[in-house]
Amino acid sequence: SSDLFERLWGEWRALDPAGLAEFMADYDREWWVVGGWAIDAFTGQHRPHDDIDAVIWRRDLPRFRELVGDRHHVWSAGSGMIRPLTEECSEPHPEAGQVWLRDHAQAPWFLDCLLSEDRDGLWVSRRDPDHVVPLADVTWVADDGIRYMRAEVVLHHKARWTRAKDTADLEVAWPLLGASEQDWLREAVRRERADHPDRKSTRLNSSHTDISRM
Repeated sequence: SSDLFERLWGEWRALDPAGLAEFMADYDREWWVVGGWAIDAFTGQHRPHDDIDAVIWRRDLPRFRELVGDRHHVWSAGSGMIRPLTEECSEPHPEAGQVWLRDHAQAPWFLDCLLSEDRDGLWVSRRDPDHVVPLADVTWVADDGIRYMRAEVVLHHKARWTRAKDTADLEVAWPLLGASEQDWLREAVRRERADHPDRKSTRLNSSHTDISRM
């Protein structure tokens, strides 16, 4: 629960997209936004958000740390473990898929930055390792100048979950997708199910993945 999380690790007061863009203004590498904020940008509708998910290439983490400098503390996070990045321990822990930022131990976390793998400079899906394409194929730049993940790719990543916000994102975004994007999403979810035939009771086959019947 959020209460238990805050007792263990502290509270979150996340940036919004405008605040993120300001924070990243001097970062000279690619970055983009995924998750619920990307759905909002696509639909033009807004729902409440607890956080924002920015993404950078894992290969660019040293440059990102240069940008942050000593203004904020950077922690690697993943698999229920967080660990600060320091001069003595400058690499994320082996299970880390992201880094979290805050100013100091009593300050709230304000940014969750996912670390995206690449294959010869191409984007690699966390859901489907065979989905390897140029970043421009799975992102778009909105009027606010921010690069967002395409809605159908976001929904594919959300398709294992049963959270109310994920269902809401599917319901608001689905009617706005083009026929080819809807077909791609149906096929991506169907293929993921087929690759995991023993997951009949898991989130992958939950009500949220009614994408296949839409």
